[in-house]
Amino acid sequence: MSPDDKLLPSPWDRIVARLRSSLKTGLTLEYKLDELKLNQGLILTALNATKTSRQLQDYEFRVFSQWGEDGIIQKLVATVDVAHRTFIEFGAEDFKESNCRFLMSKDNWSGFVMDGSPRNVRRLNSAATVWRHDIRARAAFITRENINELLASSGFDADLGLLSIDIDGVDYHVLERIEHYRPRILVLEYNPIFGAERAITVPYEADFYRTAKHHSNMYFGASLAALTHLAQRKGYALVGTTSSGVNAFYVRRDLLTDRLPELDARTAFTNSKLRESKGPDGRPTLVGGAARLALIRGMPVVNVLTGAVEPL
Repeated sequence: MSPDDKLLPSPWDRIVARLRSSLKTGLTLEYKLDELKLNQGLILTALNATKTSRQLQDYEFRVFSQWGEDGIIQKLVATVDVAHRTFIEFGAEDFKESNCRFLMSKDNWSGFVMDGSPRNVRRLNSAATVWRHDIRARAAFITRENINELLASSGFDADLGLLSIDIDGVDYHVLERIEHYRPRILVLEYNPIFGAERAITVPYEADFYRTAKHHSNMYFGASLAALTHLAQRKGYALVGTTSSGVNAFYVRRDLLTDRLPELDARTAFTNSKLRESKGPDGRPTLVGGAARLALIRGMPVVNVLTGAVEPL
């Protein structure tokens, strides 16, 4: 081998160089796509600012949220006096699709995200834009026993800007146990399959996992009436739901204005058209409408008004 040969890249060097180039290209593409989405959101936010409707669903748009939560949250933070631009979101997986990412990207809010999957947290921390924002993540399986310690580890003031809860399980019981934090805005996922009338939740189990509890994937969470009952006890008013029938929005009662009228659960309830059902083999069955409830009829639920366990 001549001295000049030593200067030539080896096959391994060439492979590493290609991998580095591919990685850089992928991160650049992710960054550019985020910029396009952000600019779209800026335009939609400006258009919403011209509206006078008091119905939150009229402000829906999606940038990083799964449904129309981005637009509704923008409406809420423009209406509600927020002392600290901080959010905590749990159940957000890797944060690519979440309720609070647009708040972070557009308005530079500081965030603390929790998810039960360490892999999701690693993916969040390796995102192309994470270095641009004050966002921290923690892998944790959330229970009512550990929720207050987990919230405290955020380092945020108790007067939190927004708290979003979506753990597809014992959400009611976790929210009930929160003691010190008083977020100004609450975003809570409800189970529309439980209907508009009954104030019910699945019984508490620290290791609750919706697919394991019933193969259909339909048995989880709490009804809108149950969450609203608990929110009212904690000093919050229901102000709307998404048109998808997934999330409900609450504002701390001392911050209500005539631009955000309080609603009762029956009035605000929106049923969903989602068909997320699975068969015993784990494959999608696409059951919809009232047939979804039939799949889990008879499963135990807790009546939060009486504490009694009843059949669904």
